[in-house]
Amino acid sequence: MSRPSDQLAEITPEVLLKAYACGIFPMAESAEDPGLYWIEPEMRGIIPLDGFAISSRLARTVRSDRFEIRVDHDFEGVISGCAEPQDGREKTWINKRIRSLYGELFARGRCHTVEAWRDGRLVGGLYGVRLGGAFFGESMFHRERDASKVALVHLVARLKVGGFRLLDTQFVTAHLKSFGAAEVSRRQYHRLLDQALACQADFYYWPKGRAVTGAEALQPISQTS
Repeated sequence: MSRPSDQLAEITPEVLLKAYACGIFPMAESAEDPGLYWIEPEMRGIIPLDGFAISSRLARTVRSDRFEIRVDHDFEGVISGCAEPQDGREKTWINKRIRSLYGELFARGRCHTVEAWRDGRLVGGLYGVRLGGAFFGESMFHRERDASKVALVHLVARLKVGGFRLLDTQFVTAHLKSFGAAEVSRRQYHRLLDQALACQADFYYWPKGRAVTGAEALQPISQTS
């Protein structure tokens, strides 16, 4: 279900956070379209944090520390990367208003990035919004093989050690299914969301500037996978 938002100027960071707390999120038709739509899917995509699946090949890549993982270091770089065409995604829905809104949330500490760097270059990453014990994943990108996957592994590890209860992926793709993503009904999603919002979680249980190794990131995942 989508609801057009004609009063674009009234969408503020505060309104956006209230929307997430109610189970809805904004999207645009394209990068060129200035309008936004409120989306509330009948079936919602989530990755169960205690059911996160990782292949042995990817685990080896994570453990090798091929990529340097940084958190909340380069928001503009990440959102620009997410707006680029990717395999299976020729167009982007990230328009100027999306960039501005999430940039404001980032400045307020409500939007976060997990970034994969190699040889001083940003080569993959993701961003999303945090509320209570819920993390709402927005988009991810890669410029090198496995870069976004490794960033996702580090995100899940960070959420687990920080006491989060919900990782919302909005929709389920074949790519996300390989990590254990599943669809839940709107009613079930709201139940999970209410439980997550009611708990306290710490995105910086591992401090922002602390280098987390791949082996360290895999530890909380292996305990429940």
